Amino acid sequence: MMLAWQLAQRFRQAKQKNRFISFISFSSTVGIGLGCFVLITLLSVMNGFERELTQRILSVIPHGEIYATETTGIRHWQAQQHRLLQDPRVKTVEPYTKITGMLQFKGDLKAVELTGLQIEDATAPGWRAHVQDNHWQTFVSHPDAVLLGKGIAKRLQINPGDRVQVLIPTMTDDMSFKAPRSVTLIVAGTLNIGGEMDNYLGMMHLNKASAAMNVDSGAQGLRFTLADPFSAYQTMRDIGYTFPQAAFMSDWTRTQGHLYNDIQLVRVVVYIALTLVIAVACFNIVSTLVMAVREKRAAIAILKTMGAPDGLIRAAFVLQGMINGVTGIVIGTLAALVVAPNLSAIVAAVEGALGISVLSGDIYFIDFLPTELHGSDVIITVAVAFVLCILATLYPAHKAVQSKPASALNG
Repeated sequence: MMLAWQLAQRFRQAKQKNRFISFISFSSTVGIGLGCFVLITLLSVMNGFERELTQRILSVIPHGEIYATETTGIRHWQAQQHRLLQDPRVKTVEPYTKITGMLQFKGDLKAVELTGLQIEDATAPGWRAHVQDNHWQTFVSHPDAVLLGKGIAKRLQINPGDRVQVLIPTMTDDMSFKAPRSVTLIVAGTLNIGGEMDNYLGMMHLNKASAAMNVDSGAQGLRFTLADPFSAYQTMRDIGYTFPQAAFMSDWTRTQGHLYNDIQLVRVVVYIALTLVIAVACFNIVSTLVMAVREKRAAIAILKTMGAPDGLIRAAFVLQGMINGVTGIVIGTLAALVVAPNLSAIVAAVEGALGISVLSGDIYFIDFLPTELHGSDVIITVAVAFVLCILATLYPAHKAVQSKPASALNG
């Protein structure tokens, strides 16, 4: 192996004298390094989006819901809450009542979805993290208080302390509508969750919401926070099928699952596209080695006549190609390990310098570029690039072994 390494180094030094071959060799190294760098960085961005989805949206949106088919609500919900908390898959269970209606303020109307929660349980799913301290204190101390999404308050120009009305549609037994009920609430502050939810979501006290919706049991349904949010589909069906009362069941994949699916789709597309970029760069290794084999036919013939085994010649050309590949992999991976964890700060600095915004908080659920570097992504990327580099060297090395000493020396 040491002799093969020395031959690879000798062939590589001779190759550098040929500028054309040297340029192709350099381009393969740059291509492989760039592919590894971009792939690891973009996978880190996808991990960051997935983390923000879990910590930001899924901290407010319940992982699962069970809500009564009857207007009277969940019967004996306290007992059901205690029973369901025994399930190891369930972290928290909290009662809720939801109001869907029109928010009215100074003649303007805005569709809104208000969730009534018990204040002592409302910190469990993470509402508290999205509310300013003074707004939260006002909300806790006043039973008629409401917290509105930042987008709602901005759209209707509502300030803390303003009184708003919520118009609740009323349906009769014959499925016709009559005059809506009206509930007056005091705005305690705003919720800053991010994205579209800020334009329709709000929070109020459970007792007030249940009274407004005529829910006699005190809670329209139960909201779940699960130990594994990504098991919500199966877990909620297991719970729903064994629930003692006729009820609807839902989970976050029905309402916000498109975000997670989009992230996974982009991850797959990025992996495929950039793996192909690395593969294309590896084709340059093939070109470099094929030209090197043709240029070194005489040297190969001399080695064979001196008794060099085929394995030695094959290993020499494989190592020669792997030097380019490994150099690119190392440089690209090290660059990604430096840039990926600091990409959020780098993008923020660029935004500040150029006065632009990469992500708009009014459209996306975050207004910054998140990153989270996973060691598994680095290992898989390096392994895939390394395997592609090895495969790229096999054909030229095989052609080198097939070289006939007599014809090579005579040519």
